[in-house]
Amino acid sequence: MLKRTEPVVAINAAPVVILVMSSSAGSPTIDGLRIRPMRPDEIAIAVNWAAAEGWNPGLADDVCFAAADQGFFIGEFEGAPAATVSCINYGAGFAFLGFYIVREDLRGRGFGLRIWNAAIAHAGSRVIGLDGVVAQQQNYRKSGFELAYANVRYGGTVTPPDAPPAGVIALTEVPLAAIEVYDATVFPAPRSAFLRAWIGSSGHLGRAIVRDGRLAGWGVIRPCRKGRKIGPLVADDRATAELILSALLADVGGGEIFLDVPGVNRDGIALAQDLGLARVFETARMYTGAIPPLRLERIFGVTTFELG
Repeated sequence: MLKRTEPVVAINAAPVVILVMSSSAGSPTIDGLRIRPMRPDEIAIAVNWAAAEGWNPGLADDVCFAAADQGFFIGEFEGAPAATVSCINYGAGFAFLGFYIVREDLRGRGFGLRIWNAAIAHAGSRVIGLDGVVAQQQNYRKSGFELAYANVRYGGTVTPPDAPPAGVIALTEVPLAAIEVYDATVFPAPRSAFLRAWIGSSGHLGRAIVRDGRLAGWGVIRPCRKGRKIGPLVADDRATAELILSALLADVGGGEIFLDVPGVNRDGIALAQDLGLARVFETARMYTGAIPPLRLERIFGVTTFELG
């Protein structure tokens, strides 16, 4: 007879305890859950639930996420949404998992395990990444995930510079092919459709620096439920990242901002702290296998915890 409690699994959310009933008890706690792919217009459900959990998504995130692989799933119980998850397939070798949320009044019924398994199955043989709750790392390891590094969210209110710095151009002036080449040094797989949507979405502002005909860094700032997030912010060095960041702050007039920085990028952490931003929380970036070598020293702001 099997009787055990499965690990607590939480991706950017409050922990969800998943219970598996003994074999003799049948499966009454999971009967009636229907899992299916979300329609593009339903991604807003996951985004709104994420907002309720305190993740502070961007105002146009659902539109941008819809441009990625259709890896969003919804679990329905008695005709109403009960659980969500995403597992976006980027190319043939990499996927990223997020938006794992079970409706609060339905937690503890096993719905989370079922939709989790659907997401993992969608990834197939791909290596999967996630940004998870730090305290649950041991439980993620039981699903094959290993810690790579921490991502740290910094936030606070900043004053814009007196004038935009010279030499910074609109990101829309940079060919997408050049952006993709740079992105390949900081992200494990191609994501052309997502980048195109992220850069061009309403309310998103992008700035870049080109030196000697080569892209040296770029960044995007977007409005969120609370303040604005800057991500990605990627650059050859801190000085370049700081110029792009200053241009973005000048564009929006400062205010409350959030920046998610890999904990292994000391220059990125120092930049956030020198801005007067305070540590908000951190996540555990984990993978189920090996990924291509990344230039983590170039990442001064993660694009998004939900899609990588």
